[in-house]
Amino acid sequence: MKYADEFRDKEIAVGLAKAIRSEADPQKSYRFMEFCGGHTHAISRYGLEDMLPKNVRMIHGPGCPVCVLPAGRIDMAIRLAERPDVILCIYGDLMRVPGSQGASLLKAKARGADVRMVYSTIDAIRVAEEIPGRPVVFFAIGFETTTPPTAVMIRLAEKKQLKNVSVFCNHVVTPPAMQNILESPDIRNIGRVEIDGFVGPAHVSTIIGTEPYEFFAEEFGRPVVIAGFEPLDMMQAILMLVRQVNEHRHEVENQYSRAVTRDGNLRAKEEVSDIFELRDQFEWRGLGLVPYSGLKLKRGYDKYDAEVRFDMNELRVADNPACECGAILRGVKKPVDCKLFGTVCTPEAPMGSCMVSSEGACAAHWTYGRFRDHQQRRAS
Repeated sequence: MKYADEFRDKEIAVGLAKAIRSEADPQKSYRFMEFCGGHTHAISRYGLEDMLPKNVRMIHGPGCPVCVLPAGRIDMAIRLAERPDVILCIYGDLMRVPGSQGASLLKAKARGADVRMVYSTIDAIRVAEEIPGRPVVFFAIGFETTTPPTAVMIRLAEKKQLKNVSVFCNHVVTPPAMQNILESPDIRNIGRVEIDGFVGPAHVSTIIGTEPYEFFAEEFGRPVVIAGFEPLDMMQAILMLVRQVNEHRHEVENQYSRAVTRDGNLRAKEEVSDIFELRDQFEWRGLGLVPYSGLKLKRGYDKYDAEVRFDMNELRVADNPACECGAILRGVKKPVDCKLFGTVCTPEAPMGSCMVSSEGACAAHWTYGRFRDHQQRRAS
């Protein structure tokens, strides 16, 4: 298949759904977590859950980098932006992510902070070139997919000998988070959900490949199927997971073979490893402190590290106790289980990060109306 509409063929989707229903053992429960927020949106947009038998359940995971960023890191960025000389460059979906006590970068900008939305790391470089007398900080965020562009930004700053550029690094890596979901030491406090397999992230896997998940699948006995974002990708991946569970296998399979290889993008991985190294631990919203899951700049690049340059102190603050984002990101609850969802928490007035981000589970449920069936059932 060459065109997007071919991956949305209704007849093929119905055929895959029939295959899932016929092969899913009615005496078993199949609980699969889609790690990536893009997959969550595909499921909601195309109504894929409605095509599955009741014993095949999809669980939304923490695959949204904006959603998993803890409130303390937002507070750190706000303090940085409020320095009178700093220009903070960020991606647009970070503007309204809540920090502590309802704070956000959008509100900081309204108070006079110089916060600028950019579309790429190159835009931040342009700002630094245009205003050489002021420090320009790029708020770097994302999984393995967006880390290479940040590495390229630092290389470019070196080449251009820009002295006013730095990075507030919030890049995280996915395999440790998947492991944390299954065996977190504080699982009693946060809660857990039983998972029989994972739909592995697509864009992330174009960079890191499928190899990092092989140890994970073998060690924890859970199958992983890397899948694309189209509805037929998802339906085929679910069928592949059902078959692995039925056959008592726990392997890494690559449904997204048109874009993902076992080794991934070697050039991108080399750039990242040259500039970044793992932190001992990094806080994820909903998961707590996850060992070796965050990246920081290597010591030789300290001059580009905003946390070093501005002597930033790590902040850890509690989430809004009424917001269920943490439990939703772990897969313990669904958006409709949150009392704030659709009442005081909407895309126009988000109370939690899951409603802010375009990849958040709450935003997906709201955008595609997946909550209405739940409301009707609850009303009846």
